Amino acid sequence: MLPLESVPNVSEGRDDVTIGALAAAFSSRGAQLLDVHSDADHHRSVFTLVGDDEALVRSLVAGIAAAQQRIDLRRHDGVHPRVGAADVVPVVPLAAGDMGRAQAAAVEVARRVGEELELPVFLYAESGAGRRPAFFRRGGPDELQRRVDAGELEPDFGPRQLDPRSGAVLVGARRPLVAFNVNLATDDVDVARAIAAAVRESSGGLPGVQALGLGLARTGRAQVSMNLLDVDGSPLHDVVARVREEARLRGVEIAGGELVGLLPGSVVAAAAAPALALDRLASDRLLELRLLD
Repeated sequence: MLPLESVPNVSEGRDDVTIGALAAAFSSRGAQLLDVHSDADHHRSVFTLVGDDEALVRSLVAGIAAAQQRIDLRRHDGVHPRVGAADVVPVVPLAAGDMGRAQAAAVEVARRVGEELELPVFLYAESGAGRRPAFFRRGGPDELQRRVDAGELEPDFGPRQLDPRSGAVLVGARRPLVAFNVNLATDDVDVARAIAAAVRESSGGLPGVQALGLGLARTGRAQVSMNLLDVDGSPLHDVVARVREEARLRGVEIAGGELVGLLPGSVVAAAAAPALALDRLASDRLLELRLLD
C-alpha cells in the first residue's frame, strides 16, 4: 500500500529559523519530509510529506500547531492570497483508488485542529463539495470572517471566530497537482495578470489550470503563478508554451520557470517525448522510477 502525501502551505517564507522549526514539526510524528520550498515574495513555504495514514495525521497536526505558535498573520505581507498561518493543508492519494483514505485522513486532521488547536477549519476539494481554496481566500481573513458572521459560511470544525494571529485552516483531500511559476522579464504586473487570465480555465483558458499574476518586489519581476489540476488534459510543457506565446504577444519574454514542490515522473516523461521524437514516453520506461518498484 502506497503512503499518502500532504503538501501543507504555510504563511512564512523568509525566516529560516521558523521554516526549520516548521519542517521539524511536520516530520516529528512519523511522516517523512521530502521537500521544502520557500519563497520570500510569496512569504510562503510548501512542505512535501509522505506517510501512512496515522503518522501523516499526527505530523500535520504537529506542524499546524507550530505554525499557530510561530506565525502572526497581522504582520504578514506576502503577495500570495491566504487566510491562515497554516493556510491550506491538502491530503493527496498517490494511488488511484486511495481517495477514500485521503478523505478520511483529511477529516481527521480537520477534526483535531478544530478541537485541539481551537482554530476554525474549512473543508475543501473532495472533502468540501469541490470548493477550491480561492473560494475561501477571496478578500482575505477579514472577508472570510464577514461571510461567517453573515451566515454565508460555517466552519466544518472549530470556532466560528478566526484567530487574529493564525486565521483559519483549509483542509481537504485532492488529486495530485503541479504547482509551477513562470517569471517574466518585466515588472509589469498588469502583463502577468493578462497572461494569467488568458491561460486559466475560469476565464476561458486551458482546462484544469489556475493562474494568478503577481509582482515580486525582491526580484523586480512579474510572475504567472499556476496550479495545474489536470496534467493529462493540460500537460505542463504545453501550459508553459502557452504562457510564452501570450507573453510574446505582449512584447515580453520569459525569464525562467520555478517548480514548487515535487514533480511526478509522468509529467517529465510527457515533456521529454516530443524532444525525443516519440509519440509518448511512459513513466515506466524511466530507470529511476523502475528502481522504486
